Amino acid sequence: MSYLFFLRYAKQQQKTHGIKTTQRLFFSFLFLSHLFVVAQRDEFIRGQLLDAKTLEPIVFASIRIKDRALGVISNLDGSFRIPMKYQEYGDIIEISSMGYRTKELLIHDFSRFVTNTVRLQPAVFELSEATVSAKRKRKRMKPREIVQKAIDALLENYPIEPYVQVGYYRDYQLDNDEYVNLNEAIMAVHDQGFDAIDSATTRAALYDYKANLDFRRDTLARKPYNYSFKGDTKIIEKGYLSAYGGNEFTILSVHNAIRNHRINSYSFVHRFDTDLLKEHSFSRDDDSSIGEESLYTIKFIRKLPVHTAYGRLYISKSDYSIFKMDYAVYDETKNNRTGVPDKNGTYKQPVFEVTTSYRRYKDKMYLNYISFNNVFKIWEPPKLTLDRVDIRFDNAIHPRLSLTLKKRWIVLTFSEFLNADSAKNTNQFNVHFKGKKIALEGLLVADNQVVLYPKVNTNRQIEILDELEFIAKNEGINEEILKVKTKGLKDLNGNAIGRWTTKDYHQFREFFVQEVKADDRVPEQRLFMNNRKPIFDEQPIVKPDNFGDYWMNTPLKTINN
Repeated sequence: MSYLFFLRYAKQQQKTHGIKTTQRLFFSFLFLSHLFVVAQRDEFIRGQLLDAKTLEPIVFASIRIKDRALGVISNLDGSFRIPMKYQEYGDIIEISSMGYRTKELLIHDFSRFVTNTVRLQPAVFELSEATVSAKRKRKRMKPREIVQKAIDALLENYPIEPYVQVGYYRDYQLDNDEYVNLNEAIMAVHDQGFDAIDSATTRAALYDYKANLDFRRDTLARKPYNYSFKGDTKIIEKGYLSAYGGNEFTILSVHNAIRNHRINSYSFVHRFDTDLLKEHSFSRDDDSSIGEESLYTIKFIRKLPVHTAYGRLYISKSDYSIFKMDYAVYDETKNNRTGVPDKNGTYKQPVFEVTTSYRRYKDKMYLNYISFNNVFKIWEPPKLTLDRVDIRFDNAIHPRLSLTLKKRWIVLTFSEFLNADSAKNTNQFNVHFKGKKIALEGLLVADNQVVLYPKVNTNRQIEILDELEFIAKNEGINEEILKVKTKGLKDLNGNAIGRWTTKDYHQFREFFVQEVKADDRVPEQRLFMNNRKPIFDEQPIVKPDNFGDYWMNTPLKTINN
């Protein structure tokens, strides 16, 4: 119903049924219009992947549109979204994840109006070896031998010719389970191949980017890292992260140890092809799979006095391709905030974690996704502070003795309303005027103020107050001549006076490849991103003709497990 038609219809109804009926029709029209706008805006089919047995979210699973070489990766709560147009095409999606049975579903069967739950069945494996013949099994390989073979086969299994990977990039922080400061982009990464130095030769072109204002922006968490002092600053404890020229995607790319196998990547992997085996102890875990591919699972560990690192490699049994590498470093001096052991069986505080996943495309291994997250700490200024000190005076005539009585009191104003039970005693307040202590006989707490009543029981005390009154009236007072110290005070939320607090966040940088274009040379006429500038700082945007084939897999605002 058009707006013009509705007005004509409403006038007719008003004549026939009265004003109230017209009002009901009007609000019904507004409601239906709102639903229409929402339906137009929400152009995605949404789903969530769960473990069929535990019902826990399946993180970083591949959801690919079959025969189109396009797809996304599930979010931290297992959620994902796919443009509705693929439902109209009648496409099939293929869902795969390490250690689960691959599943194929018709997009047509997905509802447009709810989050569709998809449950994957775990695949169970035990330690085993491939059979060489019907009579004889291959000699059991040691874990270090398997890793060495994977390293030796890098340039055979991964592309050495130029290629392009188009994907969804994002960086954000997690404040408990809430996404904050979410930035998103679609970009094409032009890689010259594994024989070239990634940081020197790889170029990225932005198709689109945005700072997602639907998510909360946290000013303190967005600040750059500052290791020079404690106080109103952002730091990584027991760690250091270089700015790498100020580009978040560059920071992420440096932490792909497989792609950067010939140079230092991160502690304590360092140079992947020469240092990984030297720096860690290795062991075999239960075998795994991805699709039809059987995989060795190799665990490795590095123990140091302050740090412990845990890693896992998932290596093909057929050609020793590395499908996935997990690596996490922990601070051994601190426990995590949850109080429960994580996937590595440790209670310790993580410092950083890197997950790198590759997938087979044609006859080579190409990046599937990379996720790098580190824990950082924000030092937050005190919430309860003493904001102002005032002096009040009042003179009164004694009714019988005809004497002038002087009333003097000190008023303290705080930034928050006080818990009155935390301010009961005068010994919680230390007041000095020009270095001379002012004795107190009582106090009164009212909202965010405390009134202090000085004693007038000695000539010395009266002289101090007289001088204070004179200076206050003629020159004004400041914190240099009138100093007030407090202790034990708290606001209504329990924040102590003058206490700095800390808050831990997780910083994530992630890139999920949606399409790979093998043997694709870098075009000569292309505006590339400046790697020394932040992604979201006036970088050039060039949208290709098929830009509509790609989409941002924006997560929900909170992680709903």
